[in-house]
Amino acid sequence: MTAEASQAGPSRGPASDGLRPLRIALLTYKGNPFCGGQGVYVRHLSRELARLGHRVEVIGAQPYPVLDVLDGGQDGPALTELPSLDLYRQPDPFRTPKRDEYRDWIDALEVGTMWTGGFPEPLTFSLRARRHLRARRGDFDVVHDNQTLGYGLLGDLGAPLVTTIHHPITVDRRLELDAAENWQRRYSVRRWYAFTRMQKRVARRLPSVLTVSGSSRQEIVDDLGVRQDRIHVVHIGADTDLFAPDPSVPVVPGRIVTTSSADVPLKGLVFLVEALAKVRAEQPGAHLVVVGKRPVEGPVAQAVERYGLEGAVEFVKGISDAELVDLVRSAQVACVPSLYEGFSLPAAEAMATGTPLVATTGGAIPEVAGRDGETCLAVPPGDAGALAAALTRLLGDPELRARLGAAGRERVLRHFTWARAAQGTVARYREAMADAGRDTGAARPGAPAVDRAGTRPADRAAAEAVDHPAPTAPGRPDAPVAGDAGPDTPTDTAAAVSVHAADTSDRESRATC
Repeated sequence: MTAEASQAGPSRGPASDGLRPLRIALLTYKGNPFCGGQGVYVRHLSRELARLGHRVEVIGAQPYPVLDVLDGGQDGPALTELPSLDLYRQPDPFRTPKRDEYRDWIDALEVGTMWTGGFPEPLTFSLRARRHLRARRGDFDVVHDNQTLGYGLLGDLGAPLVTTIHHPITVDRRLELDAAENWQRRYSVRRWYAFTRMQKRVARRLPSVLTVSGSSRQEIVDDLGVRQDRIHVVHIGADTDLFAPDPSVPVVPGRIVTTSSADVPLKGLVFLVEALAKVRAEQPGAHLVVVGKRPVEGPVAQAVERYGLEGAVEFVKGISDAELVDLVRSAQVACVPSLYEGFSLPAAEAMATGTPLVATTGGAIPEVAGRDGETCLAVPPGDAGALAAALTRLLGDPELRARLGAAGRERVLRHFTWARAAQGTVARYREAMADAGRDTGAARPGAPAVDRAGTRPADRAAAEAVDHPAPTAPGRPDAPVAGDAGPDTPTDTAAAVSVHAADTSDRESRATC
C-alpha cells in the first residue's frame, strides 16, 4: 500500500479505557520483524494498540513491517509505505541506484551518505516522515517515533510527538570501537555511527521519551543528555500466547539456543562459542543453534574454526514464528550472552516457553530475567568460563531446569506482556496530548498549552531548516550534501571510500537488521 493510498478506517466506540479512541501514527524507519528488535516492537505494539480500540497506522520504510490481522472483524493496524531507496536490500546491498530512481534531494542525500561509509536511514526517513505528516495535518492525535531520532521529527508535526528509545545506539558504537583491531576499522565504525551525533541532539529536545527498562533510562540520561523527568519506562514483553510451553515438542538433549541478529560485539556470541567448547569437554553432546545469519568471517567464524566446532554450531535464518517457538521449546537451555541489552526480547520469549535460561547481567537483562537461581542462572558479561559453568550445570540437572523454566514463565506472565505494554503506552500518549493542550478524551484541568510538539521556538526554527536545504542538482548523487549525515570533515570522504570495501559485510548485517 502506498503512502497516498493507505488510510486506516475509523475506530468504533470508546477505547478499552473508556475514553475516546486515538488516531496513532507509529513511525519505524526499519521494520524487519525477524531480525532485530525494532520490527518486533512495532508488530506487537501496533496489534495490541488496535485491540485496545485505537486506530493505528504504521508508517515505515524497507524492510517493511509485518502487521497482524485481528480476529472478530476488529480494525487492525494499517501499513503506509514510505519508501527509501532500499540501499541495503539483498542480493545487492550497498547498491548505486539508477538515475531514474532518484526522486528528490533526500534520495541524493541518502546515496551520498552511503557512498561515504555512513548510515543515512534515520535522517532520510525522518525527513520523508516530516513531509508526509505535515501533508496530513489533522489525521492523527499523536505521532509515535520508534527510535528514528532524526532532525525531521523536530518542530510541529501536526500532533504531539512521543518517542521510544530502546537504548542509546552510542552503546553499540562504544563497544564496537573497543573491539576494533586497527585504525581502518575504528574509522569505519566512527563513520557508520556518525548519525548518533544527530540522535543525541534530537533526543535532548524531545518532550516525551519512552524506554523499555530502568537500565536504558539511565543510559539515555548519561549518553544522550535527556532530562530524567522526560523519560518514562514502559516495559515490553513476549507474545505469551505464541511463546508458551508445549509438552508435545520433544526436547533435544544437549541443545542450547540463542538469538544473534548480527555478528557485533554487543551480542557476545563469540563468548558463547568459546563457552561451548568448554562445555563439550564434559558434555560431548552439547551443541548450539543460533537464530541469525552465519558469519563468513570475523570473531565468531574464527572462534568456530579455532575450537573445531563446525559440526556443533548451527545457524538458522528466515524461519517462521511457529518454527522459532518450536526451536526454543526443543532446547534444554536458552542463552543470552550479550554484553549489553536495552531489554532483551529473546530472554523474555525463552522464559515464556518455559525453557530455562542462562543470561548475562549486561544492561537491562537482569530486569527481565530476574534473580540468579530463582528464574535464571546469571553470569557476568564477557566471561566465557562463567557461561560454560552455568551451561554445564543446567544441562546436567533436570530438576533445576524444570524449576527455572516454570518460574521464568510465571515472571513473564506477571510483568512482561504486550497487552501491558500497550496500556502503558496509551497512558503516555494521553499525557503528551494533555501537555500539548490537546483533547485526550478526559478532562485534565490546568494542562499547559504549549507548542503541539512540546518544543521550544528555537528548536522549532532549527527543525524548519531541514525543509529548505541548500540547492542540489536534480538526479546528481554526487552533489554536495550537508548535516551530520555527511563526512566528519570534507577531507574524510576519500578516507571513508578507501576503507568502505573492507568492512561491508559487517555493516550489511547491521543495516539489514
